[in-house]
Amino acid sequence: MNRLAEVLTRLSAVIESRKGGDPAASYTARLLADPSLAAKKLGEEAVETVIAAVQADKDALASESADLLYHWLVVMAASGVSLDEVAARLEAREGVSGHAEKAARKS
Repeated sequence: MNRLAEVLTRLSAVIESRKGGDPAASYTARLLADPSLAAKKLGEEAVETVIAAVQADKDALASESADLLYHWLVVMAASGVSLDEVAARLEAREGVSGHAEKAARKS
């Protein structure tokens, strides 16, 4: 997992560096300039990831997962949600049953 964390950290930095960039010159800048488009692309990649998983296609699943993570990072950056904020939410759930955590959200 360290390798994935390192790659995601580097990718997140690249995405941040594209903020305010020329949307005509950078796909990432284009997505950052249009959060709605970024969210739609995230949804498309999520569906493609699910399809690859259902089909048990490991290569496609790895590829679609990479696309999914990239688009997720773009949506987070475009929305101003930091990875530290996401980490805090995950840390708060550590050691809590999934059923209990979900029930607590309904309250």
